[in-house]
Amino acid sequence: MPSRARISSAVFTTAASSSPSTRAPHLALAVATARVLSGTFRPEEAHHLFDELLHQATPVPERALNGFLSALARAPSSAACRDGPALAVALFNRASRADGPQVLSPTVCTYGILMDCCTRAHHPELTLAFFGQVLKTGLGVNTIMITNLLKGLCEAKRTYEALDILLHRMPELGCVPDVFSYCILLKSLCNNGKSGQAYELLRMMAERKAVCSPDVVAYSTVIDGFFKAGDVAKACDLFNEMVQRGISPNLVTYNSVVHALCKARAVDKAEAILRQMVDKGVLPNNTTYSNLIYGYSSMGQWKEAVRVFKEMTSRGILPDVVTLNSLMASLCKHGKIKDARDVFDSMTMKGQKPDIFSYQIMLNGYATKGCLVDMADLFNLMLGDSIAPDIHIFSVLIKAYANCGMLDRATIIFNEMREQGVKPDVVSYYCLIQGFCIHGGLLKAKELALEMMTKGMHPDIVFFSLIINNLCKVGRVMDAQDIFDFTVSIGLHPTVMVYSTLMDGYCLVGKMEKALEVFDAMMSAGIQPNVVVYGTLVNGYCKVGRIDEGLRLFREILHKGIKPSTSLYNIILHGLFQAGRTVPAKVKFHEMTESGIAMDTYTYSIILGGLFKNSCSDEAILLFKELHAMNVKVDITTLNIMIAGLFQIRRVEEAKDLFASISGNGLIPCVVTYTVTMTNLIKEGLVEEADDMFSSMENAGCEANSRLLNHVVRELLEKNEIVRAGTYLSKIDERNFSLEHSTTTLMIDLFSSKGTCREHIRFLPAKYHFLAC
Repeated sequence: MPSRARISSAVFTTAASSSPSTRAPHLALAVATARVLSGTFRPEEAHHLFDELLHQATPVPERALNGFLSALARAPSSAACRDGPALAVALFNRASRADGPQVLSPTVCTYGILMDCCTRAHHPELTLAFFGQVLKTGLGVNTIMITNLLKGLCEAKRTYEALDILLHRMPELGCVPDVFSYCILLKSLCNNGKSGQAYELLRMMAERKAVCSPDVVAYSTVIDGFFKAGDVAKACDLFNEMVQRGISPNLVTYNSVVHALCKARAVDKAEAILRQMVDKGVLPNNTTYSNLIYGYSSMGQWKEAVRVFKEMTSRGILPDVVTLNSLMASLCKHGKIKDARDVFDSMTMKGQKPDIFSYQIMLNGYATKGCLVDMADLFNLMLGDSIAPDIHIFSVLIKAYANCGMLDRATIIFNEMREQGVKPDVVSYYCLIQGFCIHGGLLKAKELALEMMTKGMHPDIVFFSLIINNLCKVGRVMDAQDIFDFTVSIGLHPTVMVYSTLMDGYCLVGKMEKALEVFDAMMSAGIQPNVVVYGTLVNGYCKVGRIDEGLRLFREILHKGIKPSTSLYNIILHGLFQAGRTVPAKVKFHEMTESGIAMDTYTYSIILGGLFKNSCSDEAILLFKELHAMNVKVDITTLNIMIAGLFQIRRVEEAKDLFASISGNGLIPCVVTYTVTMTNLIKEGLVEEADDMFSSMENAGCEANSRLLNHVVRELLEKNEIVRAGTYLSKIDERNFSLEHSTTTLMIDLFSSKGTCREHIRFLPAKYHFLAC
């Protein structure tokens, strides 16, 4: 059997013995071209073929040569040949420079193919060289060749030279630019951040100052350029202009618009474009829907993302794994772990295989919800799917077990990870160390920290500050102090924020003297307190009712020339109002205004809430009206305070009107808004309106929480609305919520053997009938 290297020679010889000599090169190149198209032609075979051609000294037919070079130009990279365009140029140059009779007679078409090869091979300088060679030979040029020259110049970042050739040199050479030539320049300008100049060139075409009019590709190129430059408005205007000129957008155009609008978080507009394209008969594809799903998911609108997902699959379009992962991540983030699992399972049912990121998202979702059994089952499924866990997967498992106190299990996973050759990183160590810290294993936590250091991983102060912060949040400030002392013992230097965190921990448990000791230690370490540190101490004094000491410290801040922050003023204002010291609070508010300190929405919430709390409702209402008149943006928390305050002073209609105006202010009622409004409506005897509001809340996609339902049940019971209370108790049961202590106590008082409503116990769900005993 002849070797692969001799195949071309065998074909050449057989052809020569059975056909005229002029046919042999044709047949040899035909076989070679077929091999290129099949992806099995190797560079060494190509060079051997040209050796034979040069040896025979027989002219190569133009058509056969151009077909072979064109096949190489468009050949995708393969195991046989990684760079077909570069090989084509190398073969041509070799044959052109060889001694002896020339077997190649290149035409304008040949040079056009070679110039295209140079651009594809990212050698624009050779494109220009071939063009110069054509001019020297006197073969003449055509539009296709100059189009290849434009590509080469644009590849070489010489766009303005290409533009000059398009607008001036092409007419001089007798070539008429076509829309494809213009599109090369439009794309190059957009790629180089010159979308404005691309638009001017497009405008020239549209206004008939060019020899051809723009088509959908030309418009789409500039529209995409504006989108990539972040100029969404211009892109949308150009899209509308294209439609008005009677040029129908194609799928590429629509996908570009949908993608950009989703990226700009204008997903509602993106979906409007989707509906428009369907109306125009352009069917959305995987990319269209995937962009919408990703857009809704990234904005946390998981219900909309699921809706688009269902529409997509109903059309028989299957999202790719990346899109499904995005949807699952959004669902898990919003606690919809069951829905996320349904999406996960749909992959395998539709023939797709979840990747390691799919498993990581689901495992993390289960871990966050505390569903450790489901997490373990999914992990086993992953192993059965022959997907090896990486450091991120192991870290999810370690964190999940460590956070719930299953430290033995977390340690086993940690050790299994090492046994499988996956080296622990800072994150995996942190998860385990934090678990031991939170659950009382400080000694083990320190051992692990020292082990990290022996392995070349040096935890910095940020690493420990997170642990200190978490301990302080749960009131374990002495353990936090222990870790703080440990960081100092291993040579780390706590920052001002670490000191502030520890001080805040002591303040939270009311140990102001200890907080001051940390303050003194910070000063001894040469670290000057900043406004955050002072704010921590002032907040601590206010929380324990030592407002005068907080004010003294506030004056000390001013004396030291430290400018108080908005947050610090908020702390003082809140403390004063809570202490019932309304006049000093108003003084501080005016002082804040005169000092030019910026006020945030929390500031206004404090002031309005404080005024209502201290029977200054008229002042609160006046201030709110002033804010509205000045177009000051408030948030839903501020409106909640106003609604509650208006109900408090029995201005019910105004409270209801304010609730109705929420959407007009560009805000969305939250569960607290509904809780405040519903409970107050019930207090006013407007129970049917409260029921209607609950229905509208559910229709709006705002889910009732345990606090709302418990509050509503208590208010209904107080109003002797037993049947309605039973309805809301059923909702508590359906959602697996628990009764709050105050709800249970009230029910016992009403329905026990000594209660006044014992005979009405039958109106409650059966599980509560035991209260009558």
